[in-house]
Amino acid sequence: MRTLVYGAGPLGSWIAARLHEAGVDVSLLARGQRREDLRSHGVVLEDSRTGAQERHDVPVVAELAADDRYDLVLVVMRKDQSEAILPTLAANQHVGTVVFVQNNAAGFVRDRAALGPDRVMAAFPTAGGERRDPVMRIMPIPQVPMPLGEADGTVTDRTRAVAALLDRMRDKRVQVRDDMDAWLVTHVPLIINHLGVYAADLDAERFARTRDARLLGVRASREALAAQEAAGIPIRPSWFRVLRVMPEPLLVAQLRAMAPTSLYQVGVIAHAAAAREEMLHLLGELGDRLDLERATTPALDRLTAIARGDAPPLPDGSRTEPLRWGGVVAWALGLLAVVGTARALRRRR
Repeated sequence: MRTLVYGAGPLGSWIAARLHEAGVDVSLLARGQRREDLRSHGVVLEDSRTGAQERHDVPVVAELAADDRYDLVLVVMRKDQSEAILPTLAANQHVGTVVFVQNNAAGFVRDRAALGPDRVMAAFPTAGGERRDPVMRIMPIPQVPMPLGEADGTVTDRTRAVAALLDRMRDKRVQVRDDMDAWLVTHVPLIINHLGVYAADLDAERFARTRDARLLGVRASREALAAQEAAGIPIRPSWFRVLRVMPEPLLVAQLRAMAPTSLYQVGVIAHAAAAREEMLHLLGELGDRLDLERATTPALDRLTAIARGDAPPLPDGSRTEPLRWGGVVAWALGLLAVVGTARALRRRR
């Protein structure tokens, strides 16, 4: 399957390199300085956890012409940038399948209208990346599968064929889904859970010290999830509904524990710093999709204003917002019951 990766940022470069080393006929589209870097150095990946680097000589092209022939195009770009290339993709009628590997809260109406209803698929990389030219620092997260599915929710021979191709990537497995739209919508409230990093001025240590930044992120995420369910869009995977009922202090503490990790530094802090425009674009999409103007979203509104620069970050170490402790006792009793049951079963054995 002749494949083009459209987008040579950290994750596009990583996907192209992994497919190339697996023997896939793949090319990487790059322009400007990034194209020159690739010509001089190849695709240079660095594991953000270990610092180990590797180089891959992936073929590079400068454009997708109307008469170019590929079986598959993987668009690995920020959502606020990819919409500009829809005319280029539409002009090429030889490509039968275009997979948008990105965040997306708006759905697929515009993509399908531009390219045709049968050409569009969606996926999400479930990895983190940071650009330090010419090196792309990658946090692959092999434990989390890459979701992939058709825009209309069907599962076809094409779905399975594209999944099999991407499944050849090292350190990443693919999960075919029939609910990619709901999955992608749900992922934006999950990102909102980390929106508090803007309230901490994109400083991981300050984020860990500033409880109100973490607390507002938790509340904003819950507000968005509540609006999603009110709009009739299911939360997918369904177990993410636990974020709506899990005690607030536990979630706030969890974010504090995550802040110093390399996963958070690369997957959240670095991404938030490089993609503020994408985050604001996604918040706009989510607002239109869920009609957030009619919802009660005080925490989300406050963090959005900070992300836009309309309000300053919170004071370092701010703890003025009172925690809501409701549900902690019930969760503690539930945990004790689980532990007690496990011990009883162990004794019987």
